[in-house]
Amino acid sequence: MPAFYAQDITDAVRYSQDNIVGTARFRALSGAFGALGGDLSAASLNPAGSAVFNDTYMSVTLTNINTKNESQFFDGYDSNSDSFTEFTQIGTAFVFYNPNINSSFQKFTMAISYDKTQDYRENWFAHGVNTNSIDSYFMAYAQGQRLDEISALGNESIAQAYSEIGRLYGSGNQQAFLGYESYIIDPVDNTDENTEYTSNIAPGHFNQNYSYSATGYNGKIAVNFATQANDRLYLGLNLNTHFINYDRITYLQEANSNSGSIVNHVDFQNRLSTVGGGFSFQLGTIYKATDNLRVGFTYNSPTWYTIQEETSQSIATIRTENDNTYNQNINPHVINIHPDYQLQTPGKLSGSLAYIFGTHGLISLDYAYKDYGNTKFKTNLDYFREQNTIINNQLKGASSFAVGGEYRLKQLSFRGGYRFEESPYKNGETLGDLTGYSVGLGYSFGATKLDVTFDQSQRNSEYQLYNVGLVDAASLDTRNSNVTFSLSFAL
Repeated sequence: MPAFYAQDITDAVRYSQDNIVGTARFRALSGAFGALGGDLSAASLNPAGSAVFNDTYMSVTLTNINTKNESQFFDGYDSNSDSFTEFTQIGTAFVFYNPNINSSFQKFTMAISYDKTQDYRENWFAHGVNTNSIDSYFMAYAQGQRLDEISALGNESIAQAYSEIGRLYGSGNQQAFLGYESYIIDPVDNTDENTEYTSNIAPGHFNQNYSYSATGYNGKIAVNFATQANDRLYLGLNLNTHFINYDRITYLQEANSNSGSIVNHVDFQNRLSTVGGGFSFQLGTIYKATDNLRVGFTYNSPTWYTIQEETSQSIATIRTENDNTYNQNINPHVINIHPDYQLQTPGKLSGSLAYIFGTHGLISLDYAYKDYGNTKFKTNLDYFREQNTIINNQLKGASSFAVGGEYRLKQLSFRGGYRFEESPYKNGETLGDLTGYSVGLGYSFGATKLDVTFDQSQRNSEYQLYNVGLVDAASLDTRNSNVTFSLSFAL
């Protein structure tokens, strides 16, 4: 079977990460809610949290999201920001009291909620002068391949050839095909048996502009069951349905005036479209050690995804031969539909402490551990076994901490929080540590509450442009700033 896959460690990490999302109150404490409950996003974190409700409860949340990226690529610096508003949470919990007053189980709750767990909308640009050309990408795929397996037959169109090469030999040969048909690479011998190639781009300096544009999200629908077992113990279970929708377009422009270069300009575009669905479960408990001290514990199972991906590509070049200039535009208008694959993200263990100062306020601390090295592509093919080895070698266990507090003054609540999340990468650079803080206000009208929160997080990363050849990375400083509004009702 040809190696017709585009998935790698970056996909595995992307779909394995969590984010602090949900109601404004939850975000105001930076997600430090594992031992508290009484909030629908808290119940999504620790399923025992819904048993803290005394009445049927509903909430809806709207968030304005701003993402700012500052990039550096060799000598070039760029800055870009993007802002948008969307609904990020909605849910309801139903409370049922046990009519048997002698039973240890005082009440039961059933809840259903939706949380947007990740937002993939992001746009950034990078530019700089490089000594490594995009020709190295196409050369890496072409060397060792027969010419008749990376080129069009005499009676084939570009679309037919690109499609057939992908079907018969895989996506790697398609990359070599684009390099050959755009005149970036030439065979040493113009025969079908040829397996060696040279570049028509001469060594030197290259002005490169790279753009990254992504949209999409990862969402979770949780069906929750919880109970208050006695005056001090709460138990809960979440059954979660996950869904992924992710689209990304990358675009490279490269220009050179190097002596001996036949090809002086390259435009290379790639598009990825991903959809998927998965399942996970959570088990949680909250225990009131004293009237003021609460302890929480949660087990998050792995998420088992089935993912489908589609890709498309185009390339354009400008070359000069014998004092004549030629424009070559290779756009197959073909969508590659990749075979479905299975991804298992790592499970997570969480422990929480909270201290309640009567009606005056609270302070809460959460700790979680997730071993990203346990991420696995489950498809039993050589390519995915190689990716699993890469994952095991490059990823590690990562801890996260969150602390939050709330002070109540009559109907008004003042809130704040801080969080820290370790990098999942052993080198700590591909995706750096994350730090964030939050502040918020809440006002109670009785059965109705209005909450507003501002939270911000920052993380550095190194984004490698391509997997082979042109493997130089752009350095990113990403800052996410969010303003969240929640309206909740006790019914």
